[in-house]
Amino acid sequence: MKKGALALLVRGGTDNWAASRWMKRFGDVCPDRLVVEMPDPSFDPAEVHYAAVWKPKPGDLAAFKNLRVIFNLGAGVDALMADTSLPDLPLVRVAVSDLTERMTEYVVLHALMHHRQELYLRESQRVKRWSPQPQWAAGAITVGIMGLGALGAHTVGVLKHVGFKVVGWSRSPKEIAGVPCFHGEQQLEAFLRQTDILVSLLPLTTDTHGILNRAVFEKLNRSSPMGAPVLINAGRGALQNEADILSCLEDGTLGGASLDVYVTEPLPADSPFWSHPKVVLTPHNAADTDPEEISKYVAQQIERFEAGGALENVVDRKQGY
Repeated sequence: MKKGALALLVRGGTDNWAASRWMKRFGDVCPDRLVVEMPDPSFDPAEVHYAAVWKPKPGDLAAFKNLRVIFNLGAGVDALMADTSLPDLPLVRVAVSDLTERMTEYVVLHALMHHRQELYLRESQRVKRWSPQPQWAAGAITVGIMGLGALGAHTVGVLKHVGFKVVGWSRSPKEIAGVPCFHGEQQLEAFLRQTDILVSLLPLTTDTHGILNRAVFEKLNRSSPMGAPVLINAGRGALQNEADILSCLEDGTLGGASLDVYVTEPLPADSPFWSHPKVVLTPHNAADTDPEEISKYVAQQIERFEAGGALENVVDRKQGY
């Protein structure tokens, strides 16, 4: 029996994420299935049963009348959800251990960076100043994680192992052993009041758009050894109000920020973030997971689905993640 074709619709990204490289990867893991890079005028869209996508153009997926499943090649599905013509089919997001572990590495690295006063120490090195400041223990700092899905839950465990106190907040109730978990709008302030390092791993939805703003930053704890709290955003760029971040860094509401995502990407050359002394900037690579692992993950899901098994990590369209 002929297997349904897998269509690739990939836009943007680095060379490693180019469509031509995805073609080779899927050719390796789906040797008995036709893999087609779209658009391809010579190919009949009716043969497509599966689509592996990254930021396709709105309307592209509606052309595949026999499409069964859509696989998003990255963690965030907000670009897809914005497509009003998106077929009402299972939308599967990437959830591989490689991505989870890399995100944990990023968060722990930057939490430690701010906890161990690296911005001050690197500036001291630049100006040849030997003036160490008192250093507190990790247990004196509370890291607050916004977003307690697979990424957030894994990060919590490693932060606790390092010695940090950890609290969590999510839109809906979650339970993590040994971690105070808050949820919903009503409990957001209680979560913020005890947070010294605020970490955002939230998905982008209508509810979370712009949630990282001055009103939130002003509620963070100001009595820790750090003095002013710190923001780490490795979620989505549109979660943050960038004007508010800059003004809060200037007036001391925030003591520092690590940003991996931005409202406009690539980050424009004239953005103040590039040269701000209190900002650690990375180019949306906090969890730039191994594409080979993603292609294997998609191929395994398709095989399981065709054998009558259930798909994993299907997006809840109402919640947006």
